[in-house]
Amino acid sequence: MGAVAVGTAQLVAGIVNPAASPILTVGESAIDAAPGWLRDAAIRTFGPSDKSVLLAGIAAVLALAAIALGIASLQRLWVGVLGLLAFGAIGVVAALTRPVARPGDALPALAATAAGLVTLVALRSCVRSDASASATGADDREAPWVIDRRRFLLTVTAGVVGAVAAGGAGNFFGRRFRADASRAAVGIPTPASSAAAIDGAELHVPGLGPFLTPNERFYRVDTALFAPAVAAEDWSLRIHGMVRREIMLDYQRLLSRPLIERDITLTCVSNLVGGPYVGNARWIGAPLRELLEEAEPLPGADQIVGRSVDGFTVGTPTGVAMDGRDAMLAVAMNGEPLPIVHGFPVRMIVPGLYGYVSATKWVVDLELTTFGAYDPYWVERGWAERAPIKTMSRIDTPQANRQLRAGEIPIAGVAWAQDVGIDRVDVAIDDGPWLPAELAAEDTVDTWRQWVYLWEAARGEHLLRVRAVDRTGTPQTPVRTDPFPDGATGYHTIAVVVR
Repeated sequence: MGAVAVGTAQLVAGIVNPAASPILTVGESAIDAAPGWLRDAAIRTFGPSDKSVLLAGIAAVLALAAIALGIASLQRLWVGVLGLLAFGAIGVVAALTRPVARPGDALPALAATAAGLVTLVALRSCVRSDASASATGADDREAPWVIDRRRFLLTVTAGVVGAVAAGGAGNFFGRRFRADASRAAVGIPTPASSAAAIDGAELHVPGLGPFLTPNERFYRVDTALFAPAVAAEDWSLRIHGMVRREIMLDYQRLLSRPLIERDITLTCVSNLVGGPYVGNARWIGAPLRELLEEAEPLPGADQIVGRSVDGFTVGTPTGVAMDGRDAMLAVAMNGEPLPIVHGFPVRMIVPGLYGYVSATKWVVDLELTTFGAYDPYWVERGWAERAPIKTMSRIDTPQANRQLRAGEIPIAGVAWAQDVGIDRVDVAIDDGPWLPAELAAEDTVDTWRQWVYLWEAARGEHLLRVRAVDRTGTPQTPVRTDPFPDGATGYHTIAVVVR
C-alpha cells in the first residue's frame, strides 16, 4: 500500500513537476520547521549525509505507518482510509505551501492517496472473517481472520511491481536526466580574463589536501533534499526591483558576455573551528558588478535578494557585490560546467562572504531591495544579515588523537581571510610560544593559503594550536564561539601522542 502510493507519487511528480514529489515537499517542510539548533546538530553529526538521513527517516515513518494502518484495517477499514487521507492532506499542504508552488503540485499527493486507497481495498478483500466462528454467534470484529494467501501474494506482487515501475517511470520522466544531458552538451567559452598561474601555491605535504578542491570533494550545505535539475536551455535570470532597467538573460546570452576565471575559496557559516565546510575552486563566470551596473540600482537599494529555482533566498549587500571584488555569476567549476549539486546551470559567488549571504545556487532571480524590506531564508531564522568571513586557520595534518613517532613531523593546514588575505600563520606546541610557519605562495586574497611547520616532536602527549594573522595585521580571535549567528571563532587545537 505504502509502496504503491509512493511509486504513484513519483510517477505523477515526474510528469508534472519532480520537485512536487511528496517525499521532497514533506522533507523540505520538515527542514523549514525544524529549530536552528536541530538543523545545526544534523549538519555536524551527519555532514553531507544529513539529507539522506532525513529521507531515510521519512521512508521509515511511512513504512511503519503503512504497516500499522494495514493491521488496523483488518478490523476497521475506515481507520486505514482515514489514515491515508490524513497523509494525503499533509502531502497536499506541503506541496502548496512551497515558495514556488503551483496548483498542479498537489497532483502527486492526490494521486498517491487514490492509489493507496485502491491498494488498501484490494488487499482488504483478500482477508475475510472465519465463517465458522461467525456461525457460532461471535462478533465479526472478534472472529479470527482468514487470508486468501494466493490472492494476497498476487496482489502484493502486483503492487510491488507496479510501485517499482511507477517510480522508475517517474525518474525517467523527471528532469534530472534532461539536465544531465544538457550539462554534458555545454561548452564553456574561453574566459576573457584567466586565473593567474601561481607557482608555489601548493606545498605537497602528505596529509594536506590539494590547493584546488576537487568537485566531488567540495562541501555541499543547502536546504534542497535533491539538487534542483535545470536544463541550461530552460534557464533564465531576471534582475529587477529597485533598478532603473530590468534585465532578462538566458544561458547563451550569459555565456556570450566577457567571462572571468578566478580561484575563490568558499566557506559555510555553519563550519565549526577546524571543520570541513570550506573549499577552494577555480570558477568561471560573468562579473556580477557589470550586470548590476547595467540594471542601474536605485539609491537605497542596499540588498540583492538572490532566489533559487526552488524558492530559497539569499540576501547579499549590494555595496559588497559592487565594490570591485570578483563577484560573479559562475557557470564553471574546476574546468567543467557546474556540477548539478553545486548549482548548474548558474550560481552566484561573492568572495569574502559566507555562503548563506552570497552563494545562491541554481539562481534564477536577483531582486534589488533593502535590508529593511525583506529578510531572506536564514535571516528569518535568526542568522546575521551581514556575514563577512572571519579569519580562520585549520590543522589538516597530523590528525587529532593520532599516535606519532618521535622526530621531525610536519604540522600543516590551510588559513583563510577572504578579500583581505593571510599575512602570517603561527603554531604553538603545548604552552610554548607562537612559532612562525612557512606559507605557500599567495594565489589571491580570495583563496586560502597552505602552511607548514616542521616540528621536532618529543615523546609524550601534546596539544597543537594554530592561528592566522590577516593582511591588516589583525590576528584571528582566540575566543571560542559557535557558528550561530555569524560564524565560529577560536583557535583550532588538537591533541596528539608521540611514541
